[in-house]
Amino acid sequence: MISAAINHIALHLNQYLRQAHQLGDDIVVVSNLLSQDGALARDTANKVIVCLVNIEKDTLPQQAPPAASGNGRVGVYGRPLFLNLEIVVAANFGDKNYSEALAFISSAIGFFHHTPVFDHQLTPDLDDRIEKLLLDMENLTHHELSNLWTMLSGRYLPSVLYKMRMISYGDGALIGQAPVVSRPHTSVGA
Repeated sequence: MISAAINHIALHLNQYLRQAHQLGDDIVVVSNLLSQDGALARDTANKVIVCLVNIEKDTLPQQAPPAASGNGRVGVYGRPLFLNLEIVVAANFGDKNYSEALAFISSAIGFFHHTPVFDHQLTPDLDDRIEKLLLDMENLTHHELSNLWTMLSGRYLPSVLYKMRMISYGDGALIGQAPVVSRPHTSVGA
């Protein structure tokens, strides 16, 4: 599901950038910046790269799954696991194309600012296992930014970090049934 979520937003960003910049070829790739041997990843030159940099458990309380009742029993549901994905969107253009890198990263920021929500109504091609994706731009201090780029490649590229919320696993699936426990009714003042 992580792959489906990242590929979904990359696809829609690519469509937007191709139209906004009147491009014939795809401009967005989902990729690491470096390959495992430390060389630049293939097919990332002069591209906008979408890269996963962190996965975290969402610790905010989530809504409880609905209780199904019937015949004196209630459904017992597993708790879904909600994840936040941190993704970097980076413009990987050479020295001579630096202004182009700035134009593409500006367009990407504009796209996600105006389209921060991806759901089945707005994007019907969203994977059925995903209800909704919410993107929030994250602010980094210079120190955090330095650490991030040291981890990614050691070379800064024009980029922005987003937190993608609402990825869930286990979507509250029914795992069993339990008897309903009710309080005895007592009458007062007879």
